[in-house]
Amino acid sequence: MTQPAEKAYYRFLVLFFNCLLTFGSYFCFDIPSVLQDQFQGNLTCPNATMINGTVDCVEGLGMSPQQYNLLYAIYAWTNAVVVIMAGFLIDKLGNRFGVFLFSFLCVLGSSMFALGSHFKGTPYLLPLMLTGRLLFGSGNGSLTIVQNRITAFWFKGKELALAFGLTLAFSRLGSVLNFFLTQKFEERFGMQWTLWGGALLCVLGFASAIIVSSLDKVGMRQLGLDGAIQEESRKVRIQDVKLLSLRYWLLVLTIMFFYNGIFPFIADASKFIQDKYSGYSQKEAAYIAGAVYDSSLVLSASVGILIDYVGLRGIFAVACAVLTLPVFGLLAFTFVPPLVSTIWLGVTYSFAASSMWPSIPLVVPQATLGTAMGLATSIQMVGIGVSNLVVGQILGTKSSETKIPLWRWQRMMIFMLANTISCIVTSVMLNIVDQKQGGTLNKMTKRSEQVARESDREPLNQGGEEQDEDEDDEAVRSRSINS
Repeated sequence: MTQPAEKAYYRFLVLFFNCLLTFGSYFCFDIPSVLQDQFQGNLTCPNATMINGTVDCVEGLGMSPQQYNLLYAIYAWTNAVVVIMAGFLIDKLGNRFGVFLFSFLCVLGSSMFALGSHFKGTPYLLPLMLTGRLLFGSGNGSLTIVQNRITAFWFKGKELALAFGLTLAFSRLGSVLNFFLTQKFEERFGMQWTLWGGALLCVLGFASAIIVSSLDKVGMRQLGLDGAIQEESRKVRIQDVKLLSLRYWLLVLTIMFFYNGIFPFIADASKFIQDKYSGYSQKEAAYIAGAVYDSSLVLSASVGILIDYVGLRGIFAVACAVLTLPVFGLLAFTFVPPLVSTIWLGVTYSFAASSMWPSIPLVVPQATLGTAMGLATSIQMVGIGVSNLVVGQILGTKSSETKIPLWRWQRMMIFMLANTISCIVTSVMLNIVDQKQGGTLNKMTKRSEQVARESDREPLNQGGEEQDEDEDDEAVRSRSINS
């Protein structure tokens, strides 16, 4: 009799609650971007006046641009440190351990971040908010690894890119709703209640963690894989990092350089649009900046289906990087409406996310996937953290009471261009190496799935284990949903 876990509806039910894991945390992540004026606004506005329908002074937390960008930098740096060990722990202790721990850290971090806003004008504000972002970063980055690991287990050899695309779409739905709703909510209820509302959405992620953990546990038991997976996990060693292939490292660098141009730009996009282009209110600027996420929300699922069908992941990675170059050129040197650039960036981002991240399970064994994902996320966050610090230095350390000069914004965009050019270089090298090693990334989907399954059957130590162990592993996996 066919078990429910072997049917398509079960894995898509797992996927639905798996997607909800990061919905609230992605909403929380970019709240500072929407409320950048409030974060950098003056502590008091005793002599505020109205000019053309807008107030010439915004009351807020009194952060400098450098302190504001530090909120994003500490998130990225925390991810960089924590996710390596998190990925290894997930491989050793399993998805259920990770999903509870890291969703709880998201709730704790977002709550402390909201609590910090109550200490406006005191020395405690910045330390509390930075500690909140630190805890939040420890949870959210690691939670994404668990999410990807669960997705890869249930959909490898099936609708893998579609599943990754839907996961991205749900996460970006949180980001999109943040850009559309946060400003209105802040105007009505104030910053403090807005930040607590974000923390409440992280509680939704914790509730989803309970459900997806139960479904994953029941499904593994029905498939008879619970014991086998635990046995494989006990074989994982931290030294296995040395066995990761050159393709993996080039793929990770490609991801890092591409994302270096996405997240640091979005963090300051609302302020940039208001400073460079005339006639945009804070709310309109937030909507335009959010168009990056709007595009990825709309396109992610269909792009995932396309990549599942045609393969060509390596080619898509190069194309995304090349087509992103004009975006920062337009933003730096022209006055083309910014909505054109943000929609364009959202399209290339959708293809990049649906082609790059699902490629990792194709170039590493399943047993080390958590470690590989953790390491990739860590390197990505190191790059984003450095980029946020560089952008903070470029834009200056003074309060945002006045506009940031245009030449500073141009230098920021040139820095984004440099990252995109680096992405082109590493993605081209990735395709060259992949072609020499069998062309797994660019094969049609069915053939790449076959290669992926064969790589799963290989021992972690390429020097060779005993033949009977390989045969036993293959027998176990022949019953697997991944086969």
